[in-house]
Amino acid sequence: MMPRSLHVRLDSGSEAALNLVHAEGLNDSAAVRTALREAAARRRARSALREEASRLAAEPDDRAEMELIRQQMAELAPPDVD
Repeated sequence: MMPRSLHVRLDSGSEAALNLVHAEGLNDSAAVRTALREAAARRRARSALREEASRLAAEPDDRAEMELIRQQMAELAPPDVD
């Protein structure tokens, strides 16, 4: 695949982030490639966590266990003081 070239205008926050990455010795291209890979990895991880939470929430046994834990925690909580 041919390398793709991008042209971007940086806002002040992006410029500050780029300066931080430059301090690690990366040039603009390497910094942007690294940032894109890191952002993609974080999105994949968040997506996997959402899917796992949805799967667990849909499991009747897990829902029953969560309810039991909620009840136990409520019993241990101090009484409301108004």
